[in-house]
Amino acid sequence: MKFSESWLREIIDIDLSSEELSAKLTMIGHEVDSFEIDGGGLEGILIAQIVSYEKHPNADRLSLCQVTTDGKNRISIVCGAPNVKQGMKSILALPGKMLPNGLKLEKSEIRGIESFGMLCSASEVSLGLDSDGIMELPQEAKIGSSLLSYLNLPDHVIDIDLTPNRGDCFSVLGVARDLAATSSQDIKYKFNIKNNITATVEQSIKTAFPDLCPRFSAQAIVNINNESTTPIWMTEKLRKSGIRSINPVVDVTNFVMIELGQPLHAYDLSKINGTIIPRFANEDEQLVLLDETKVELKKNTIVITDDSGPIGMAGIMGGLSTAVSSKTSSVLFEAAYWPPKFMAGVARRYGMHTDASLRFERGVDPEIQKIAINRACELLLLICGGDAGKITDIKNEDHLPKGSTIKLTARRLERILGHEIHYQEVSEILKRLHLKIRENKDSWVVEVPSYRFDLEIEDDLIEEIARIYGFDKIPEHTEVSSRSLFPLDSGLANIEKIANHLCSKEYQEVITYSFIDDSINTLITGKQSKLRLSNPLSSEMSTMRGSIWPGLLNAASRNIARQIDRVRLFEIGKVFEETNHSHNEIEQVAGLITGPSRDKHWSKKSKNVDFFDIKGDLESLLMISSSEMEYEFVPDDNIALQQGQSAKLLLNGKQIGSVGKLHPTLGKRFSIKRDVYLFKLEIVKAFPSILLNVKPISKYPLIRRDISVIVEKDIKASDIIKSIKLIEPEIIQSVKVFDIFEGNNIEEGLKSIALGLILQEKSRTLTDQVADDIISKVIISLEKKFSAKLRE
Repeated sequence: MKFSESWLREIIDIDLSSEELSAKLTMIGHEVDSFEIDGGGLEGILIAQIVSYEKHPNADRLSLCQVTTDGKNRISIVCGAPNVKQGMKSILALPGKMLPNGLKLEKSEIRGIESFGMLCSASEVSLGLDSDGIMELPQEAKIGSSLLSYLNLPDHVIDIDLTPNRGDCFSVLGVARDLAATSSQDIKYKFNIKNNITATVEQSIKTAFPDLCPRFSAQAIVNINNESTTPIWMTEKLRKSGIRSINPVVDVTNFVMIELGQPLHAYDLSKINGTIIPRFANEDEQLVLLDETKVELKKNTIVITDDSGPIGMAGIMGGLSTAVSSKTSSVLFEAAYWPPKFMAGVARRYGMHTDASLRFERGVDPEIQKIAINRACELLLLICGGDAGKITDIKNEDHLPKGSTIKLTARRLERILGHEIHYQEVSEILKRLHLKIRENKDSWVVEVPSYRFDLEIEDDLIEEIARIYGFDKIPEHTEVSSRSLFPLDSGLANIEKIANHLCSKEYQEVITYSFIDDSINTLITGKQSKLRLSNPLSSEMSTMRGSIWPGLLNAASRNIARQIDRVRLFEIGKVFEETNHSHNEIEQVAGLITGPSRDKHWSKKSKNVDFFDIKGDLESLLMISSSEMEYEFVPDDNIALQQGQSAKLLLNGKQIGSVGKLHPTLGKRFSIKRDVYLFKLEIVKAFPSILLNVKPISKYPLIRRDISVIVEKDIKASDIIKSIKLIEPEIIQSVKVFDIFEGNNIEEGLKSIALGLILQEKSRTLTDQVADDIISKVIISLEKKFSAKLRE
């Protein structure tokens, strides 16, 4: 929320310096993001009038202007602005002046003509972004006077970061109310505005669905002067609030919104056909908005309609068909109350975010609509004249928020704050917050005003008292407690070990969003998820993720696009799996690698990672639980991975994870044109809590025996290894595959597997005879189970 300090001080004359005011706002819960001077460095810039101008003799796009600051003397200025005209009043910087943008002016010669200063655009003096022409001032501006004095500069622009529950402070009035609670000063605002009704015009309005629109206020003003311009005092207030002036009608609606917090919309009354009715949109309806964007309306969107169909999206943006223009002479102002439950997230579903939707999502005072209409009418009549019709104010009391009553006890207040605040001081704070109170012996019964819809329970009032009383005045207490120490949860220990191990393997940890694009989630998991957000930030973040891989792939894609050649990423987080009645949250670790297997080095030739690189990383990760666990890799047909280069990981016959190469079609979806390898593990299943079985290390030497067997091509090496270990488990310590060969001298459909057997006893030194006998048993067993033949 951005506004000027001078505007705030018009509503509350608080006895604080600018710096103290900024600090006070932060201390009462409205953190000041920025506090910037507006109009600094404009000393010596004057208001001047263009007496005459002519085309520059040596340049097509330049004008030679004669300007005056006293009505007598002429100053020759060469100007390139397209909006130069005779009699126009603008701002003049003379030679020697340093502009806010750092440009120091000197008398100069431009295409053979001397120029004795510069007529400035708004951007050149830091009073806006407009740089298409010189800044035009109203005719009542006095020539020769200082620009600073005319615009009441310098000023400060305050930008506060409001918490989501304080929708009432999205207005200068709301901020002033909060400041008033910290001082003896009250706000100065005229709520009882009465405009003369001089026209019989009245727009027909019907709220057929009162739950959608509990209150709808409107007023028509006819015979306005559409050649009028917005006064400088209003355009300046809007500019400092970050809003560009458009025309008097639109400027009035924006001004009232910033001042009171109630968004308004202005219709060209002559373009409305029949009765106005708010309702939900139909499935096949479309609307062209003010910015000329055509939207396909969704069923849960409230629209304003007339006999021609939708003419605006309620609380978001009006339609182009009834928009006001420079030719508009009759206007209908509308101020409605749209319940937050109907407004939450609607604008974002259309990829939009407007000042109006921001306020309606957080809540608007349901009692301020008529006041806002009166204020808008007052301002428009002041600027453009015209005749005002009767106000239409439809209230559906049954659907408007009911005023709440909260009981606050002194005991609860002291227990929560850890500090006693005098009873009378609490009463004064509540009164200064414009809360009606009934005092009891040790408690207060508080009636909450309509604009403080954030106050619902006793602790809300305690928070109000604490921030107005001053958090800095509440003494600090150190809590002392005695608690028993409990064993660290094994799952937490495993997560830390997993992260440390992967970091040691040169992986980098990332944290990605738990909600992702629904189509991507389906492509990765192969399932259409029902876990969709009812109020997503955008369509790309609409579904609770069923896999961590999309986040890793997005991160990898961004790194690759930034010329990062070697990418190794991992994330530990939750994925979400739907059940019959709810959902499960599963803790997983997932990883990704792509690019060279190691950094470039002169001593070794670089190669790109392959399936066995990530499989090796995964096997080393699994070792942190226990080397005794019997993990098994078996071929998999995971939809996200390339067939033939993917495997699922089993523990005791149950799947605990997957590993493999990303499917090329998915790679294209993420704009990745290289091989990418991924893994995922369910942490609870992959790293169970087990008691370690400690074994003494044998002091006797080991013996290695290598054999090579020929088996059918589809027999897995893991099955052969498992079979060998069962023959003499006390002696055969490990079995390693060191070569697999197909081709010359091997029949088609067969393959050769070379195995290294490590033999060792704990109580004696093995003889060659014992080792040879074990190898004979191994060969006989492999012949029986796999029809294996010893390769000579």
